Amino acid sequence: MIEFFDSHCHLTDTAFGEDLEAVFRRSGEAGVTRAVTIASGVEDAEGALALARAREGLWCTAGIHPHEAAAAAPDALERVRELAANAEVVAVGETGLDFHYDHSPRVVQRRLFAAHLELGSELGLPVVVHARSADADVAAMIRDAGPAVRGVLHCFVGGRELFEAGMDVDWYVSFSGITSFKKYDGADLLREVPDHRLLIETDAPYLAPVPYRGKRNEPAYVRDVAMAVAGHLGVSVEEVARRTTANALRFYGIPE
Repeated sequence: MIEFFDSHCHLTDTAFGEDLEAVFRRSGEAGVTRAVTIASGVEDAEGALALARAREGLWCTAGIHPHEAAAAAPDALERVRELAANAEVVAVGETGLDFHYDHSPRVVQRRLFAAHLELGSELGLPVVVHARSADADVAAMIRDAGPAVRGVLHCFVGGRELFEAGMDVDWYVSFSGITSFKKYDGADLLREVPDHRLLIETDAPYLAPVPYRGKRNEPAYVRDVAMAVAGHLGVSVEEVARRTTANALRFYGIPE
């Protein structure tokens, strides 16, 4: 069986509250043997850590999503630092900037994003970055952070400005089920990602790929993401699985 690595999902989401065991079973049946469940806040990171401790082949992150930035407690980042000391926590985030929804004031988003970048550098952990309608700001901030910070532009749908900023600092780029959509227009940039910097993800429970679009997403469907990416690259699904699994292990510092 081909083995896949879902580099970004949200298994603590309430969408999985009733059938998480079945979700894990379907993942195994689909060959998804490894995954990282991503935190959106401190309490979410605590739940993700508990889940990762209970599951072989599952790791987690600790961080505060830009949507949650305004609601974060004064000591939230210190709590993220404490959680990141656990072996199951393999990255800082999800952090970044979202100027599409603006659930948090932009100045607060920028301040917390900068703090996450600094924390990743301090702890020697990669940073998982969300960017929506904020390409210029995210590009400037990751360039300013420089090579001391390793990161991934997750669920990449940005433009060339952000893409080139990521390439200039040797970041990874991750692609989701959006690559399977009929009107997907990012294939040119996808094909420019170096082989050793490419990741795939579901972002479950969001953004289910075709043929599940509109339904709840889950890690098993990263296989369908791999199929879409393989089609854009003109390579086999086996090659995409091999390449992205090796890259995810390297990015997150997980031993083979």
